[in-house]
Amino acid sequence: MAYKCAVCGKTSVAGGSFSHSNMKTKRTFKPNLQKQKVVLEGKTQTAYVCTGCIKSGLAKRPTK
Repeated sequence: MAYKCAVCGKTSVAGGSFSHSNMKTKRTFKPNLQKQKVVLEGKTQTAYVCTGCIKSGLAKRPTK
């Protein structure tokens, strides 16, 4: 399973980390994914969704 949001497709990105002594190393920035039940293509599924989609309402929760 890829580390990816099921709604918007947000994935990890590469960047740089800088220490106090200015040593540079590569690192990855990962999205804040949460496991939730959402409606995708008309079906209720458990999927990993980023918090940006949860807060904005893009991740539609199933009705009870």
